[in-house]
Amino acid sequence: MNIPNTLTLLRIFFVPILVAAVVQGDAAFSTGLAGFSNEMIALAIFLCAAFTDLLDGYLARRWNQVTTVGMLLDPIADKLLISAALISLVQVQRVPGWMAILIIGREFAVSGLRAIAASEGYTIKASELGKTKMVTQVIAVALLLLASDFPALGAWATAALWGTMAFALVSAVQYVSRFWRKIDESIKTRRRGELLLLEKERQKAAMRAAMTSRKRRPRRV
Repeated sequence: MNIPNTLTLLRIFFVPILVAAVVQGDAAFSTGLAGFSNEMIALAIFLCAAFTDLLDGYLARRWNQVTTVGMLLDPIADKLLISAALISLVQVQRVPGWMAILIIGREFAVSGLRAIAASEGYTIKASELGKTKMVTQVIAVALLLLASDFPALGAWATAALWGTMAFALVSAVQYVSRFWRKIDESIKTRRRGELLLLEKERQKAAMRAAMTSRKRRPRRV
């Protein structure tokens, strides 16, 4: 287990801790020097987890430690983190349920499209819109957690949440377009191959029939 994969697993480990911190209610924690609300604890956990998302990819590329396990776990960890944060915020009535459903549904729908495309031998890479969507998700969740202690940030948090949903839907349309184009090309290529094979079989059958016809002709004396 290399360091990038360990960081990815650490991000998954943060998920239940984040949920517990968000839904704790009005609990507060004190270190003797300063007190922290559960939202601030949740924010620190969330930002640490989001930072591991940047760090594991950077280290994997820099140290040439990109592995199949890491490529599989990284998107799963991202979706678990964002989904857990949004569902927890729905539980404490900071995020409308329908918004969370749209954003989370988009995540798993795109993952399904990528899996189908991969089974056809194609890779649908993350688009710039998809990357922007991830950044806006982190900003939106962070602002929503901060708005609990700083109500003045509420409007900014709401705007970031709407921006997240907009980027999620637009990037989903882009992924569907790419998926359809790739699958359409795959089907057309496969169909052309099948037609060529059928044409070759037809020609072979015609040649065999011609040779058989020649053999059956009576010889002239």
